[in-house]
Amino acid sequence: MAPADAHTDAGTGPAPQADTGAEDTLDLPLSEELLALFGEDAPATTTRPRPPNASASSEPDDAGPVTGTQATMSRPAASDLLDHPADWGPVTTPAGVFQLVPVRLERDVAVISRWMNDPAVAAFWELAGSESVTADHLRPQLGGDGRSVPCLGVLAGVPMSYWEIYRADLDPLARHYPARPHDTGIHLLIGGVNNRGRGVGTTLLRAVSDLVLDNRPLCARVVAEPDLRNTPSVSAFLSAGFRFSAEVELPDKRAALMVRDRTHRAQL
Repeated sequence: MAPADAHTDAGTGPAPQADTGAEDTLDLPLSEELLALFGEDAPATTTRPRPPNASASSEPDDAGPVTGTQATMSRPAASDLLDHPADWGPVTTPAGVFQLVPVRLERDVAVISRWMNDPAVAAFWELAGSESVTADHLRPQLGGDGRSVPCLGVLAGVPMSYWEIYRADLDPLARHYPARPHDTGIHLLIGGVNNRGRGVGTTLLRAVSDLVLDNRPLCARVVAEPDLRNTPSVSAFLSAGFRFSAEVELPDKRAALMVRDRTHRAQL
């Protein structure tokens, strides 16, 4: 299960208030996908490592720019469970043009491993060590059925963040909250200290959750589960239009369940 997360942004925000609305108490129908995940005959690739949202302080510049062509070449061929994030395209944000580029192991493991070895990140993601540690975390996702897609976040042509876009309703997380079909989760780390503490994390969280909602018409909610101790991360989610829904006891942390609803996205 997921380790605790490092901070997403260094801002401050209001203390989370639990949302007890009825919309978070609906039962999740047991779809064939869920039965495949939790059933005895589920394939080994259905369970992925789940580190939560985080940010790092490392220098990503030597990874080099990643182009849209490379993004198309990187697309996982497994399934369309997430509606192919590689096809979502770039978006213009206040921080610059941003794009999610699915990870290619041979190209990206070095920079992601360097971010994971930053002390601020390692304390939460618990993936410090050689490149093989990072590779072992990435391979189950890259070789799976497409329910989790690891991506580089490329801002103004430079890889500067690591993201995991995943089907929360098909994830072990669904055992710990009232999941709904097509709930989509986000994990994040910011790779460079120069991109922290000035609102970049908040800007990108809003941009990526908008990308999810724009490109996944069946998804009504984007969710995240940062560690409750990580006040800057929770604050960044709140500033990005997420609401604090509940405290969730996970096997390795007590998390803040953050939710961004499609129906309220224009108001938050």
